[in-house]
Amino acid sequence: MDHQKNFDRDQPKEKEFVEKLIKLNRTAKVVKGGRRFSFSALTIVGDKKGKVGFGFGKANDVTEAIRKSVDKAKRNMVTVPLKNGTIPHEIQAEYKSSSVLLKPACSGTGIIAGGPVRAVLEAAGATDVMSKSLGSNTSVNVVRATFEAVKGLMNASEVAKNRSKTLKDLWG
Repeated sequence: MDHQKNFDRDQPKEKEFVEKLIKLNRTAKVVKGGRRFSFSALTIVGDKKGKVGFGFGKANDVTEAIRKSVDKAKRNMVTVPLKNGTIPHEIQAEYKSSSVLLKPACSGTGIIAGGPVRAVLEAAGATDVMSKSLGSNTSVNVVRATFEAVKGLMNASEVAKNRSKTLKDLWG
């Protein structure tokens, strides 16, 4: 008998996505026998190469709520056009009363952002971005506003293609 190890099974598989829990909320429903707790989880999932998604899951158990939110996040992935670790241009977007301003930054600046915005940008793989969260600071709405901003980002080649020009024509 040949006693070779199965290397695929012995080595732990490296996760393809980074998962970050932004907010875990516990709600109580008062019933005849006491309180029934239910949990909601907001998570960010990204591959640190420009793809990022968010999910919101609810369940009676913490682990189940987190699992649901991660599954939803993997289904709602968007691509962030990153160039040298930063975004191509300044953008401001809002969702309900939350507003997020994203600015490109030079190399070495780092991610200057508050909680939920920082998590989204880190999961996307950005290294140098400045941001300001304006208006309401509800985590879910700030994350949605950040995603609105990210969806609105355009890279130069995309703009040139839409205008049916070359990059050289665009920049002069």
